[in-house]
Amino acid sequence: MKAKALFAAAALAAASVLAQAEDYPAKTVTIVVPFPAGGSSDMIGRVLGQKMAEKLKGNFIVENKPGATGAIGAAGVKNSPADGYTLLVSSLAVFVVNPHLQKTLPYDPSKDFDLITVAVQAPNVLVANPQQPVKNVKELIEYLKKNPDKATFASSGAGSSDHLTAELFWQETGTRAIHVPYKGGAPAIQDVIAGHADFSFQNINAVLSQVQAGKLKALAITSARRSPLLPDVPTLTESGVNNAEVYSWQAMAAPKGLPGPVKARIHEAAVSALKDPGVAKQLTDQGFEIVANTPEQFAKFQQQELARWKKVIEAGKITAN
Repeated sequence: MKAKALFAAAALAAASVLAQAEDYPAKTVTIVVPFPAGGSSDMIGRVLGQKMAEKLKGNFIVENKPGATGAIGAAGVKNSPADGYTLLVSSLAVFVVNPHLQKTLPYDPSKDFDLITVAVQAPNVLVANPQQPVKNVKELIEYLKKNPDKATFASSGAGSSDHLTAELFWQETGTRAIHVPYKGGAPAIQDVIAGHADFSFQNINAVLSQVQAGKLKALAITSARRSPLLPDVPTLTESGVNNAEVYSWQAMAAPKGLPGPVKARIHEAAVSALKDPGVAKQLTDQGFEIVANTPEQFAKFQQQELARWKKVIEAGKITAN
């Protein structure tokens, strides 16, 4: 009798989870973006929320919870119920960089989340003020070697994708420069345009219009191949810099312990949203590449990125301050 009762209880529990998945979402889903409104993560979160709401016939809202390079918002998601009604959309900072920079990080990115999918990735572009006499990467390397710790590289913050790309560039070319962190990409880009900072590695979607308008000069791109949006801009590899292929990326996760059927439903909706022709065109026109991978692929990729940036951060003696 005891075995039968246990079996019946297990069957009821399984049926309940399946019913929960079929009814999902039965209430409002909150997508937490752990950065201010207006950035790449915020944009991807809002695009996903709108299209997933259409596909699942539910209500999705985006809530911005910035602070501590995404750690505050990520910790809030970690501590939320694992029921599918709180999701996280963030850049690589939360998933693979913060553990190497913040000694008292209030979450473990490898253990505290159910990974859903890497949504998109985008290369960075090495940009300069148009008045800069440096015309290409070769000339930039020569200048930096003759003038160590003189040129300034603006970034959207310590430990950001653009900061780490600059550090990797210096390590691979044996050069040195001054890192100038800003509170976000927009002020960093504006200061390069104004000539207050010399160079910056910025997400292609953040600087594409300024490059096309001639407000910024693009010297190289960090992708494996040239971008069709900037066909005349060579890759760093073409420019003689090895091991410097870099992509910024945004991904979706949930609190650890999400019921399997609910996780599958969320993943299916997110991937379907990203592959929607209208969404895909909107994102690729801005320089994003659709990834939309599986949770298993995301987990493997996360471990590779954790190891890669750990090496760069330790070699550059980078801190969060």
